[in-house]
Amino acid sequence: MQRLKTRPQFQAALAGGTVSRTTHFALHRLTLTRPADTPSAPAEHIGPAPLPDQALFGLFDVWLGAMVPKRWARRAVTRNAIKRQIYNVSEHFGDRLPVAAHVVRLRTTFDRKQFISATSDPLKLAVRQELEQLFERAVRPQTSEARA
Repeated sequence: MQRLKTRPQFQAALAGGTVSRTTHFALHRLTLTRPADTPSAPAEHIGPAPLPDQALFGLFDVWLGAMVPKRWARRAVTRNAIKRQIYNVSEHFGDRLPVAAHVVRLRTTFDRKQFISATSDPLKLAVRQELEQLFERAVRPQTSEARA
């Protein structure tokens, strides 16, 4: 699994559409197409250029990024803890996710009255359970398709 690193990669994945949602998270996906194997020929004989979104991703693999805006998680320690949870949970679903660019986006805040500490165990558990639901919903329709 590759990680998204650049702003254009994140923007392309977000533009791909939402495939799964929970109370606090949304999963966006841009499906990647396998590049056609073309024989070496002069540039004028090769077909049209690849789609710009596809050119952002050098490898035909599962890509993942995490967006945790300050608007929804004010403290950096909370944002980093949520991002760690996103990447840890995604590793368990990596072999079941289709070849695409994925972005997990925090879309609302966790109640500070319920989760007082920024890195409390109850917060980590709640985030983990919700992320597992998010990824489970995302891979459920994909189970019948074979991965290329």
